[in-house]
Amino acid sequence: MSHPMKRFVCLLLALSAPLVVISCSRQPYGPSAPPTPEVVTVTVTWQQVVLTTELPGRMSPFLIAEIRPQVNGLIQKRVFTEGSDVQAGQVLYQIDPAPFQAALDNALAALGRSEANLPSIRARAERFQKALADKAVSQQDYDDAAGALKQAEADVQYWKATVETARINLGYTRITAPISGRIGKSSATDGAIVTAYQPVALATIQQLDPIYVDVPQSTAELLRLRRRLEEGRINNNGTSQNKVQLFLEDGTKYPLEGTLQFRDVSVDPTTATVILRMVFPNPSGVLLPGMFVRAAVKEGVNEQAILIPQQAVTRDLKGNPMVLLVNAAANVEPRMLRLDRAIGDQWLVVSGLVPGDRVIVEGMQKARPGTAVREAPFGAAQKPEASPSAVDLAAPESN
Repeated sequence: MSHPMKRFVCLLLALSAPLVVISCSRQPYGPSAPPTPEVVTVTVTWQQVVLTTELPGRMSPFLIAEIRPQVNGLIQKRVFTEGSDVQAGQVLYQIDPAPFQAALDNALAALGRSEANLPSIRARAERFQKALADKAVSQQDYDDAAGALKQAEADVQYWKATVETARINLGYTRITAPISGRIGKSSATDGAIVTAYQPVALATIQQLDPIYVDVPQSTAELLRLRRRLEEGRINNNGTSQNKVQLFLEDGTKYPLEGTLQFRDVSVDPTTATVILRMVFPNPSGVLLPGMFVRAAVKEGVNEQAILIPQQAVTRDLKGNPMVLLVNAAANVEPRMLRLDRAIGDQWLVVSGLVPGDRVIVEGMQKARPGTAVREAPFGAAQKPEASPSAVDLAAPESN
């Protein structure tokens, strides 16, 4: 080998030596272990919840009166303003009283004539009675006189009744309001001819303060409520069961509470429902007949209710509700549930959980049944609070 070639080989070896040393000093690393997933849990506790059922219904007037004439005649004047509030006894229409006044005067005259004839007929009958005792008149003459007296007395009574009837009919020419309330539009104007008890009402008066709410409730819901009471899951003690809260069509809460008056005892065969009637104060006239509302009716109190966030509940392939728990060994454990209803953003649990269970509410996508996890409790700001009342938004119990 020539001298220049030897120098080139030596230089190449000198440059490659550090690379060999560095590569030999590096040790190969294996795959790193995945970190333990972290989940957020909430601890199950007993809570006291007032259970309510929210049902749709419609408003109806507390009192309603359809105004119809009780005599035939011509309306001289309408003396009310449509849509205004009227008081009981207030005059609404005036029917021409002239023919009725004439009928009253005629009856009074006939009554006076009968009463004028009565004394002489009575005196004649008394004379015939004395003469009969002396055999001065026949029995037939006395019987005729006594019969004439009775007929005269009957005529007096007849014309008295006729006078009273004429006076009543004359009073009916002033059509008055039978109740206090708000009157609607008038179907007749001045100069209209009306008939007694006609099918078309002249106007309608409705009392709106207080006002009724009629709510249908299914018989299935009634049976479900009775079953809860019998099982002891709810009780009626300590709550005003007849107090009702109302929600208007736009979702706003009516500020005044109502009272449940009664639950009908007959079932509508076409809808399988019974009617619940509530009464609400309506001083400002916000509630109107026919308005659609939702009424929250109290069922009772569940002293040992379990509520969990809705985000913690998932469904299996069959649609059954389930949750993931962290057991005592810090491993994930699935648990099947039986739910009652949604209460706000929480589920009311019937069975499947007990106080002390730690339910995973966040990080479920990282948790797998049987794997170990690190848990962190629900933050104070996120911790669900016990709801003071529960609105039934769900269908009957799911298994």
